[in-house]
Amino acid sequence: MTTDAFPVPTKKTPTSTTIAAAPAADEPLMLTGSGAVLRTLKLLGVKDVFGLPGGAIIPFYDELMVQDDIRHILVRHEQGAGHAAEGYAAATGKVGVAIATSGPGATNLVTAIADAYMDSVPLLAITGQVFSHLMGTDAFQEADIVGITMPITKHSFLVKRAEDVPATLAAAYQIASTGRPGPVLVDITKDAQQNLAEFVWPPKIDLPGYRPITKAHGKQIQAAAQLMAEAKKPVFYVGGGVIRAEATAELLALAEATGIPVVTTLMARGAFPDSHTQNLGMPGMHGTVPAVLALQESDLLISLGARFDDRVTGKAADFAPHAKVVHVDVDPAEISKIRIADVPIVGDAKDVIADLITAYGDVAGGKPLDLADWWTYLDGLREEFPLGYTEPSDGLLAPQYVIQRIGELTGPEGVFAAGVGQHQMWAAQFIKYERPNSWLNSGGAGTMGYAVPAAMGAKVAQPDRVVWAIDGDGCFQMTNQELATCTINDIPIKVAIINNSSLGMVRQWQTLFYDGRHSFTDLNTGHETRMVPDFVKMADAYGALGIRVTKAEEVDAAIKLALETNDRPVVIDFIVSADAMVWPMVAQGTSNSEIQYAKKLAPEWEEE
Repeated sequence: MTTDAFPVPTKKTPTSTTIAAAPAADEPLMLTGSGAVLRTLKLLGVKDVFGLPGGAIIPFYDELMVQDDIRHILVRHEQGAGHAAEGYAAATGKVGVAIATSGPGATNLVTAIADAYMDSVPLLAITGQVFSHLMGTDAFQEADIVGITMPITKHSFLVKRAEDVPATLAAAYQIASTGRPGPVLVDITKDAQQNLAEFVWPPKIDLPGYRPITKAHGKQIQAAAQLMAEAKKPVFYVGGGVIRAEATAELLALAEATGIPVVTTLMARGAFPDSHTQNLGMPGMHGTVPAVLALQESDLLISLGARFDDRVTGKAADFAPHAKVVHVDVDPAEISKIRIADVPIVGDAKDVIADLITAYGDVAGGKPLDLADWWTYLDGLREEFPLGYTEPSDGLLAPQYVIQRIGELTGPEGVFAAGVGQHQMWAAQFIKYERPNSWLNSGGAGTMGYAVPAAMGAKVAQPDRVVWAIDGDGCFQMTNQELATCTINDIPIKVAIINNSSLGMVRQWQTLFYDGRHSFTDLNTGHETRMVPDFVKMADAYGALGIRVTKAEEVDAAIKLALETNDRPVVIDFIVSADAMVWPMVAQGTSNSEIQYAKKLAPEWEEE
């Protein structure tokens, strides 16, 4: 695909980009490769980048010093740069940019790149590389980052010539932000950064074979609409692709036009308002009983931007055994990968859902379906199995209560980034999400340490919003050095440490499946006699406000103080019970029909 005018207008990229006037033909603009990187980023509309300098990327950092158009956030670890760029992208839909040097600098980005790949986050990673004539000699800080990242990026580029910089970066940006979003890496040798070349803009982009399909085939749309009109127990199975496609308004219109219940996966929290009567909650291993059993007992699954992940399906062979499947995804590789689709639809969720609204109106005459019996069953599940928790017997805080109050006192306009583990599931369950891009988490990769830098990136992108990092004491210790970044750069995030003094989710599995043998999951972070580390003292050392909460009556006051403090980061150390568990639960490798609600088996659908 050759594009003579750049950028290509899509709904995910600006329809117009301010591009500096081209110099006269007899006065070519000569720039170093590093200068070309900087100028290209400006012309692509990039305003903020996250990075850490090193020998192979010094030329670019030299250019950064003498400009004011792009804000650079100096992180304390390259993984933090990657997750911050992810948080920036997930909160806005824009491409996040992370920068690192060669060797370990580049490999420290790998976790964030893999994370972005799994969760379809538009990320541009720019790395320095050793001089081109030294490549392959095991030179100091040399690593084949293009080869390393090829399986976890949409594409990885190596640039050895200064004149190739504009077109390569423009192509990378286009790939990252179109079709199924994802990470793209551009590795630039040091000599390519230093050498002079004519800067040509707009560049000509040639991407053979890269043709994302956004418009679905009309016959498939009609077939899907017909199945919807005939279904007795349909469910909208909504994945993160709906948020990435900015299709939440269309989803709301389709759901209300049909009356079909909606479940939103971990990656789709906020895609459909939690307050809406048709929202059954989150499905999956720790989903609500109504959501899990709605999928399991349905006769039609309309999957929108979801990929039938094992955490949703449970034992895939037993998942929704009586359901026909309409599978909508912009990535054709996901269609029928796990579950054969009766109606496969390749296309952008925003366009496809809009077409489904029209087609359904034609088939059903604009009337919602008669789903009275289906809703009677589902409402019965809601009444019998409400989301709740048991107060701890050890006198410590209930983590669910803490997280619920954070959500209630902050409100739906806040942004909540979570680490990975029990606190992640509780944050997905007990905070009510009313809008897209308000819930940020590592879904596919399950990356501990995601929350703090992701929250930092989200706050840079949306400085007027309250941004929380809801973290565990294990996760927090992996990336808490970015508190220094937040303090120095005036990024006042709020951090809630759900401190159960253990690796909570692993401990839960050990309790349930390994006869309570808690092997190497104790962290000693919440013990009264020996806190290692003391998170309040750590917060103070980083220039943040540190607060410790041990009693339920202290929870609201601490959260309110955090919300009122905007001149520095805030860290609240909530000492919670290590015995608290995440319920409901579908044990790994079992059928969703075996969902346990605090160890109580949920009922199966009873035929009329």
